[in-house]
Amino acid sequence: MNRAPLTLDLKGIHYAFGNQTVLHHLDLRVEGGTTVALLGPSGCGKSTLLKLLAGLLQPQQGEIHFGTRLIASLRSALPPEQRDIGMVFQDYALWPHMTVAQNVGFPLLMRRLPTAERLTKTMIALERVGLASLALRRPADLSGGQQQRVALARAIIAEPGILLFDEPLSNLDRDLRESLSREMSGLLRQLNTTAVYVTHDQGEAEVLADRIVHLSQGSVTAIQAVRPLSGEIA
Repeated sequence: MNRAPLTLDLKGIHYAFGNQTVLHHLDLRVEGGTTVALLGPSGCGKSTLLKLLAGLLQPQQGEIHFGTRLIASLRSALPPEQRDIGMVFQDYALWPHMTVAQNVGFPLLMRRLPTAERLTKTMIALERVGLASLALRRPADLSGGQQQRVALARAIIAEPGILLFDEPLSNLDRDLRESLSREMSGLLRQLNTTAVYVTHDQGEAEVLADRIVHLSQGSVTAIQAVRPLSGEIA
């Protein structure tokens, strides 16, 4: 990516389902080009926070900024397609009737990119995740790890400013999770993009993230540094 990576700012984010508070006036800053893992037990608010970032929910209080843009507040919220995000889901969300290449290139098709440019970018994305040779296969012909790589290639093909991950490796066995965690960590650093990664696995978070944000009952309880950020002394 040639542009500077986006910094993500959440200020006073509050969200409740009825009488149940899920996020309690949460503040969080994710520096541009870094990966933050949201870690905590079920019900701590990490999935709700990811949905707020993705535009699937709107904050009831507070503001979300991507760089200098106000993305969401109580009064207004940009729809997901206007947020410059890519998202990788737990269940892969691949279209079974499409080939691997068609799945990966779909975001560019929606943007009406010329066919030649779309195909070139598709193959570059597939090469980044090691699946260029499987471009004409269908998802049913792939292993779970390969399907997750396809989902990752689709998320990065348009070079979004923010990448969001919703427990993408939780359906895989431990050995494969560890292998893919290392691969994804290297790819995220190569892309120099900003990422938020939801997980319940401490080891996975430590491999992938620059910072681990521990959540409990809708609040940040600790921020754990995994590796020095640019300019910090190790």
